[in-house]
Amino acid sequence: MTTTAFKEPVRQAAPGAASEPRRRPGRLRRVSLPYLLLLPALLLELLVHLVPMVIGIVMSFKELTQFYIRDWGTAPWSGLGNYRVSVDFDAPVGEALLHSFFVTVGFTVLSVGLCWLIGTAAAVFMQDTFRGRGLLRALFLVPYALPVYAAVITWVFMFQHDNGLVNHVLHDQLHLTDERSFWLIGDNSFYALLTVSVWKGWPFAFLIVMAGLQNIPRELYEAAALDGAGTWQQIRRITLPSLRPVNQVLVLVLFLWTFNDFNTPYVLFGKSAPEAADLISVHIYQASFVTWNFGTGSAMSVLLLLFLLVVTGGYLLFTSRGKRAADV
Repeated sequence: MTTTAFKEPVRQAAPGAASEPRRRPGRLRRVSLPYLLLLPALLLELLVHLVPMVIGIVMSFKELTQFYIRDWGTAPWSGLGNYRVSVDFDAPVGEALLHSFFVTVGFTVLSVGLCWLIGTAAAVFMQDTFRGRGLLRALFLVPYALPVYAAVITWVFMFQHDNGLVNHVLHDQLHLTDERSFWLIGDNSFYALLTVSVWKGWPFAFLIVMAGLQNIPRELYEAAALDGAGTWQQIRRITLPSLRPVNQVLVLVLFLWTFNDFNTPYVLFGKSAPEAADLISVHIYQASFVTWNFGTGSAMSVLLLLFLLVVTGGYLLFTSRGKRAADV
């Protein structure tokens, strides 16, 4: 006797009916995963940067001196008093801040320009294949790889008046100066600071420009050479236009790093920088931790932050307009 088993027909669900609830958890996980991965970094950024920034802004509206340092919350409010003192350029505090600002602007323009020029020239030179190119690239990156304190302290010994290497080479060996120069005080301190800043910063420009040159097809240079273009014409017509997006980011990063640089002048000159090398970062430090006027120092820091935001926004707006004009 044969029995026939009847199977219940399989019902196919309508498209999007049963499968949709199963997709949603996976889709939510895919959407939320990047935010979950960024959450620790965002929390650390909030703790390390944003919270001290808010506290510094609050301190700029207080008469916070050494008398209230134990409990800065009890310091009386001064409103915009600290800002008025900082921007009163006829008074000693405002006049000193304005002088420091101009010194910092001149130092930043020269340092960024020289870093970009030397780094770009070295990167272009390194595009040609020759024996020892890898070793030379590694040597070029040594100043950037060294710790700031170790590198600057070495320069401090080199700039010594009596037994420094700089005076030994310039005065004793090359006879370019009539007498040994003082490099860490007086007007020469600006050139000493500029030398250290350029020596420390140009390898970064070299590294970024060298990476940008890898994206330029070699066929463009070969075609230009066949058309009779020389080396300078190739750099002007091919290299620099192709590096424009890289240079826009590079110049902005170098500007922000150099304008805010505190470690280099502090290690080079100590707590009180010479007047010729009085960068605004060290000046704000002196106004806060030397004269013990934290309210005025905080106001100067907020003014510096606003200046950098305005300059950065204007630079990005200018470069974006230039890019759109070039595309058209």
